Amino acid sequence: MLFGHEKVEILHLPTPLEHLKNVSEDLGVNVYCKRDDLTNLATGGNKLRKLEYFLKDAQDKGATMLITEGGAQTNHGRLTAAVAAKSGLKSAIVTSDPYPGEISANLLLDGMLGCNVHFVKDMETGRQAVIDKYTSEGEKVYYVPMGGSNELGVLGYAECAFELDAQAKELGIEDAVIYVTVGSMSTYMGLLLGLKECGSTLRVRGVNVLPYSENAADEAGNEKALRESLSDYYKRVCGFYGRDFGITDGDFDITTAYIHGAYNNAVEEVRDVMYYLARKEAIIIDPCYTGKTFEAIVDGAKNGAIERGSNVIFMHTGGLPGIYTLHHRVEFERELMPYMHIEE
Repeated sequence: MLFGHEKVEILHLPTPLEHLKNVSEDLGVNVYCKRDDLTNLATGGNKLRKLEYFLKDAQDKGATMLITEGGAQTNHGRLTAAVAAKSGLKSAIVTSDPYPGEISANLLLDGMLGCNVHFVKDMETGRQAVIDKYTSEGEKVYYVPMGGSNELGVLGYAECAFELDAQAKELGIEDAVIYVTVGSMSTYMGLLLGLKECGSTLRVRGVNVLPYSENAADEAGNEKALRESLSDYYKRVCGFYGRDFGITDGDFDITTAYIHGAYNNAVEEVRDVMYYLARKEAIIIDPCYTGKTFEAIVDGAKNGAIERGSNVIFMHTGGLPGIYTLHHRVEFERELMPYMHIEE
């Protein structure tokens, strides 16, 4: 039980914290990778830690079906479907994105998991219409918020923070900085809460990939809007749990320098670090989340923002299916064609 809430244990934990020897030697920085891509359902990912808590709440409320929302290629939706399948529940995803013209990547896995994906014109009305549809058919629907990012959702990575703190102590890297993606915020917020709660000396640096300003290219505007959103989120968390965890706005260490002007866009610099990590360590990262976060580490090591010889932990949050989405795949295929040798 954490902060008064239980979970359903469906994951093989702890996930490994491994030293990236080749990358570390090349960059002059001691880089470690927290392998939360290795969580054990439907190709894994960070959302599963949160979903253990949502699943317990859903079961306690007698739910027969999980419904969530997100982009057409939502990793969170895929993993919600996975948890539902594993637990004998039905599932559905609501998205206001247009149908991409093919069933690939996460959409393909959604279908394999038996999850219905509803493409709606307006999320607010569409979501409720989908919930009403299944309710009228006799389902007891439990709604999981986008990204699992609400007051309950922080528990998954608060718990992970305890796990990571123990692993860091065992490796003697208690002074490390954790680099983690900031999208819908609960992974980042959960880590902050957990590290504060256990008195850890680890620090967290969030790499924002989801624009919070209307102008995605406005770095300063994105940072201001994100900080306001984090502050509001933290206040809601404190209210939900009836306590102050001792986090101040000054604890929000974030960068918005790696959004590259949009969310989930195809970016050459991101693909470059994906190739780099694959060829150095045989670790695959995705072009939307972890690719941009790892770019911040490589860039920081090269420009001196990360001190030589210091310890860095890269939080690998999964997202593997993202490399198979059409707008990313065409760029990979173009760049990797020279590796294909067709004998005629």
